[in-house]
Amino acid sequence: MMDYDKLLCMERIRDYKKGFKNTDRRSEFEKDYHRIIGSASFRRLQDKTQVFALDSSDFIRTRLTHSLEVSSIAKSLGQTGGALLKEKGIVTDEQVGYMTDILLCAGLLHDIGNPPFGHFGEAVIRDWFRENLDVITYKGKPLSGYLSDVQKADLCNFEGNAQSLRVVAKLHHLVDDNGMNLTKGLLNTIIKYPTSSVEIDKKAGDIRLKKMGYFEADSELFQNITHSTGAGNSRHPLTFLLEAADDIAYSTADIEDGYKKGILSFMKLWSILENNQYTGCEPALYADCEYAFDRLRTLYERAKEHGEYDPESYAVLNWTVSMQSRLISVVCNSFVEHQDEILSGDYKVDLFEGTSSHYLIRLLKETSFTHVFQIQPIVRQELSAGTIIKTLLDSFVPAALVFDTDEPKSAVQNKLIRLISPNYVNHYRKQAKAACGEGPGAEDEGERLYLRMILVTDFISGMTDSYAKALYQELMGQL
Repeated sequence: MMDYDKLLCMERIRDYKKGFKNTDRRSEFEKDYHRIIGSASFRRLQDKTQVFALDSSDFIRTRLTHSLEVSSIAKSLGQTGGALLKEKGIVTDEQVGYMTDILLCAGLLHDIGNPPFGHFGEAVIRDWFRENLDVITYKGKPLSGYLSDVQKADLCNFEGNAQSLRVVAKLHHLVDDNGMNLTKGLLNTIIKYPTSSVEIDKKAGDIRLKKMGYFEADSELFQNITHSTGAGNSRHPLTFLLEAADDIAYSTADIEDGYKKGILSFMKLWSILENNQYTGCEPALYADCEYAFDRLRTLYERAKEHGEYDPESYAVLNWTVSMQSRLISVVCNSFVEHQDEILSGDYKVDLFEGTSSHYLIRLLKETSFTHVFQIQPIVRQELSAGTIIKTLLDSFVPAALVFDTDEPKSAVQNKLIRLISPNYVNHYRKQAKAACGEGPGAEDEGERLYLRMILVTDFISGMTDSYAKALYQELMGQL
């Protein structure tokens, strides 16, 4: 059984307190917050796609503004959910504050490992490795022949969630190779899927097995974190709240963005909500679908009554806030209701399951996907973005194959490696040395090749949309 005394772990991978007197009055989690918002990795989210790639509008959300919204909602969930747990004697006042601070930080970090161009960027990287591991060769042998099953699975199941752990705990160079050196309680919270790439089982009905949560290259880090918090291979309880905050933020905001872009009309939203009220089997699961439609209608009628200039816009914007408030309340109650199962590691679904918002959250996601994501302009943008990422992989993977080896290299390959962040290259060298010893050798070629492929995904994932596009144009000679 997990225990909040351990789960809210303030330890860091590197203890920075030794050797000097600490006069800082902030909590450890408040220190985490300041490290995050002051980091270049966080700032880069301002130029990464949420839905609309390379959009010039100052209204449309980016990964940065989305992360700020998730952070705000996650903080609310921590405050309200924590207070409800305190009433039941499960946590203390102080622990409620720690929960809130952790979730505030986790919301900022939850997408920090995503590659450029949104979730489609992740899919393109996965597909590229699935299509090419048996095709590209090193010393006349397919790359797949050098890699272990878990190493191949890491590349073919590439995940922004797993990359987030690498960014904050390794790649973001603050003082040393421990990245931002954040608290383990926070690091465990952002590991949405405490599962390796070979343990993924989407049909198991267990949410933690849905995707990979860490790379094999980071397995020791994962074990260190989860041992300290006591979560082991179970989801950290606060991860359920973080995931709910993300769902609430994007399921409502994407509809709002779609409306503002003129993609999803007011009457179309009205029709979708009106036609998704159910009174048949399990009506309690549909209760908030009815509430959502009633609220939109009430807000629209109020706007007309008060003489608002644009009653449709007034209704949609205020409806978004209402839906977020409703969903936050539902999530907090569900979190407390299922606390025993969550702490025992037996809770396998999201916090909306079986609640009055069970079908509402699914309806909002489906509406965004069908009526916003799948329109032709966005599909065309995604196809263009896919070409950019594929071209970058086509260029940098062959260069990385022969990097740090005695194999002959072309002048272009040498120059390509020089474009990769020296911080990432140094991290590769240290990890390769730790895993394989000094210098390349036949017995460790597989491990080194794997780490060099991770070096490429580190580099590409760290790019902003604009940088990826500019680099692609330069490689194509479009100066």
